[in-house]
Amino acid sequence: MNRLGAATSPYLLQHADNPVDWFEWGTEALAEAERRDVPILLSVGYAACHWCHVMAHESFEDADTAAYMNDHFVCIKVDREERPDIDAVYMAATQAMTGQGGWPMTCILTPAGRPFFAGTYFPPEPRHNMPAFTQVLKALSDAWNTKRDEVQRIGAEIVEHLGRVNGAELDAHVLDEGALDDAVRTLASHYDAEAGGFAGSPKFPPTMVLEFLLRYAARTGSGDALAMVEHTAESMARGGIYDQLGGGFARYSVDRNWCVPHFEKMLYDNTQLLSLYLHVWRQTGSGLAKRVAAQTAEFLLRDMQTPEGGFASALDADTDGVEGAFYAWTPSQLVDVLGADDGRWAADLLGVTATGTFEEGTSTLQLAVDPDDAQRWAALRAALFVARRQRTHPARDDKVVAGWNALAITALVEAGVLLEEPRFTTAALQAAQLLHDLHTLDGALIRTSREGTASRNAGVLEDYGLVAQAYLSVLGATGDPVWLRRATALLDVVIDEFTDPAGGFFDTAADAEQLITRPKELSDNASPSGTSAVAAAFVSLAAVTGDEHYARAAHTALASISPIARQAPRFAGWALATAEAIEAGPFEVAIVGATKDREALHRAAVWSSSPGAVVVAGAPGA
Repeated sequence: MNRLGAATSPYLLQHADNPVDWFEWGTEALAEAERRDVPILLSVGYAACHWCHVMAHESFEDADTAAYMNDHFVCIKVDREERPDIDAVYMAATQAMTGQGGWPMTCILTPAGRPFFAGTYFPPEPRHNMPAFTQVLKALSDAWNTKRDEVQRIGAEIVEHLGRVNGAELDAHVLDEGALDDAVRTLASHYDAEAGGFAGSPKFPPTMVLEFLLRYAARTGSGDALAMVEHTAESMARGGIYDQLGGGFARYSVDRNWCVPHFEKMLYDNTQLLSLYLHVWRQTGSGLAKRVAAQTAEFLLRDMQTPEGGFASALDADTDGVEGAFYAWTPSQLVDVLGADDGRWAADLLGVTATGTFEEGTSTLQLAVDPDDAQRWAALRAALFVARRQRTHPARDDKVVAGWNALAITALVEAGVLLEEPRFTTAALQAAQLLHDLHTLDGALIRTSREGTASRNAGVLEDYGLVAQAYLSVLGATGDPVWLRRATALLDVVIDEFTDPAGGFFDTAADAEQLITRPKELSDNASPSGTSAVAAAFVSLAAVTGDEHYARAAHTALASISPIARQAPRFAGWALATAEAIEAGPFEVAIVGATKDREALHRAAVWSSSPGAVVVAGAPGA
């Protein structure tokens, strides 16, 4: 019996018809493994994950493979976006055991939840030095039955290792001006001067690092820091990772030149990139950055907004099982839509070649230079966009994640002001109200909802920090003190329920489900870590209220990230950006007056590139 049919997660619902007897994570599954005296097979992924789909089709939909899984394991399926705490704990174990990680993540656990084997994708037959999935399962089942003591020892050692990592002594040094200078030098040494970004491939948008460099340049006048930002932002915007027709960015590029992406579009990426391109435009006057910001904001409203007023988590990479089919083109397809002359002109402009830059002779669309004839390009772009809408659309993961919606709120509030587009501000306010009405219960945050129904998944530190920051952004735009009260309440919960007595903050509340270790992820990944998210929110709240209690909390959070920021600044971009805000601020602006006058002054104040600027605008008496 598959138990996923009543799940709220679109990812779990994708597996509801598998022949695998999946459980959701919970006491029932753990007890069943104990009762049957078999290991747990934990499979973790997310709805827009290409290789998760591949493994599902190859193995989880195969009757023979499923029968073996059912007979020898209790099988648990987890959506990493619903349960980032589970994902964090077992991803740390996977990285400790294999030296790498990724999704789908496959872990084999004792009935007590202790991992003794971990990996990612496994093929259905031996391939590229990887064993077949069934070979792995049979070896692990045999080890459980014949080498139980060794299995238990490995599980205990992994749990002990995770505990040591979480309990490591914290650095008391603050991220001062010298540390920020050092971080810029380190980043420059890893910079890809040809293609932009850092390191080789695959290459992810380094959004938070670029935000730090942009703030650093604003504070210090560093031309080198600003050049890295401008070069990378333009390279991404002109590459295939950016949707030249519909706006918005794919999750990452498989090559170092931003040409061929993995095509899934994630909410957390696009909201942060919207903010970044707004800031690049504000600081440099770049018309390209302004255009990308406006198009990305339009993409969010058009393709990601849910009927309830929130924002969906992701668009899939695949269409009808083919990766990128919605986005890639051939020269003949361009001609079919545009006619011979315009089709050839568009192919030259967009880098669509006869041999293709992607797969099966297709090409991603790139815009290496702006065309001389802007009106012609605008008309052809519109025609191609309409034609593409006739293709089968990628599936949408329509669950609403609190923290990621908060990133959307923060970005859209600023976009509404800077781009003078009230629709963006209205959308942000609707999402903020949804988070308060649906995602808040007895003062605590609920992480996810779908179709207007809240899940049972508790908010994690990331959610609290990002939602509090979003509420403060709404305060800045409206002057309504209710948003200050709501942000303060959330950050008071962080101090009361998430504080680690040894320093810093845990990712889960004190009353959350106890896993084999209490997660405490300090590195920024695709979105801010919980610790850097709350640090930024504490800085903003301290600036608005003048309360040193919150300023001290910000310093505590940043101190816990300091070792990572000093040693590997690529993985602490948001912490470094927050430290820049402290170094430069606070620069406080309060605007009070009638609506028309207030809007003009508000935009002028938000136009400031000072990293420490905090702007609040409202009607008299607010």
